[in-house]
Amino acid sequence: MDLIRAFEKGIRKLFPSTFTIAIFLTILTFLLALFLTDNPKAPENHLLQLVGFWYQGLWNPGMLAFAVQMMLILVLGYVLASTSVAQKLIDSILVYCTSTAKAALLVTLITLLVSFFNWGLGLIFGAIFARKVAEYAGKKNMQLNYPLIAAAGYSGLMVWHGGISGSAPLKVAEQGHFLSLVGKDLPSIDMGQTIFSSMNISIAVALLVILPVVMYFMGRRHPGPVQPVLRETRSEEPVFTPGISGVEKIDYSQIAGMGLGLVFLLIATYKAIRTGNVSVIDPDFLNFVLLGLSLLFCGTIARFLYRVRDAMGAASGILIQFPLYFGIMGIMKYSGLVEILSNSMMAVSTVTSFPVFTFLSAAVVNIFIPSGGGQWVVQGPIIVEAAQNLGVPLSKSIMALAYGDEITNMIQPFWALPLLGITGLKAKDIIPYTLLLMLIGGVIFIAGLLIY
Repeated sequence: MDLIRAFEKGIRKLFPSTFTIAIFLTILTFLLALFLTDNPKAPENHLLQLVGFWYQGLWNPGMLAFAVQMMLILVLGYVLASTSVAQKLIDSILVYCTSTAKAALLVTLITLLVSFFNWGLGLIFGAIFARKVAEYAGKKNMQLNYPLIAAAGYSGLMVWHGGISGSAPLKVAEQGHFLSLVGKDLPSIDMGQTIFSSMNISIAVALLVILPVVMYFMGRRHPGPVQPVLRETRSEEPVFTPGISGVEKIDYSQIAGMGLGLVFLLIATYKAIRTGNVSVIDPDFLNFVLLGLSLLFCGTIARFLYRVRDAMGAASGILIQFPLYFGIMGIMKYSGLVEILSNSMMAVSTVTSFPVFTFLSAAVVNIFIPSGGGQWVVQGPIIVEAAQNLGVPLSKSIMALAYGDEITNMIQPFWALPLLGITGLKAKDIIPYTLLLMLIGGVIFIAGLLIY
């Protein structure tokens, strides 16, 4: 048994459920905040104060709205993938997935490309693509390492923040953002200095070439057992029967279902044209487009609602676990713990090492605050101030934070919940392979930060 297989066996034996991980991280955050921060006004009630911070984060209205957005991305993406139109598109790619190695390469490459465009689309696409590969392997009685393919479908979450939907690069491109963030009227930083910089493009190309190749050779070395047949995501479809009468016929009318979908897509197109740039792509816009496409391709409202009910089970992890991470975020933000963790690394930085330490600190903070936008709000002011004091280009520092934020997604199961819901796997199944992706990606990111 080689080292990788031994490590994989150990992870599957010792790694708990994603819910248990969230509980462990909550307890760890409480302990770190209790011993590393204080409450000078009422030191004897510091623990109760931390409980208040946790509760404040747990039910944060903005974060709860975000959880609903993520659930809709998952459910609507699942519905869309179950339609015959989407199935034909995926089937045209599946014919090339004739082995674990080839499937791992294709799933990784396409997921990375989609995620560079939009993180939400990449997240749901990678998960559905991985499941479809497993369904295809089951039909063909093909040898397949399903956890490896699922890890490939999750690889996009390691590159999203360096893509055109990256939270920090998009925010700093807005006029007046720094004034609201740090109280200084600094000039905005356009995407040409961040996402489309020579450093980021070079890193992106390296990831697109190296990661699929690594997954290909992993697939050759660990092809896996014969994959049992999974239940296909294509659902039984409700059909019109003579017993249906009155206004209920509208639910079974293709004119109503497809017409409503087209109206939504026309509104989305108008909004995109009016905005005129990629900033239009956010979770709300993505969900609106997915809703329009789902209605259009399902054909009828009845068929759409049936598939929504079928897909809801995959979203249960998000519903129950996201609030726990919002509580962790509340402790980190309001107790000052994130500043302590970040400043401890910044204090030993030089002009050369600062981007690397920013990357490492962001990677640590992401384990506790697994939200790119949330992490930028909490950690961004510290990085802006330190970069200005050291004379490090702010654009490079921002991308260093972006790289750190995305790299530890490979060991933080928060964003894996949609994928795990769709694939039916557990976090411990994919962690051995996502950890490998994280280590290789870490080398690429640090090398890029040191070279440029």
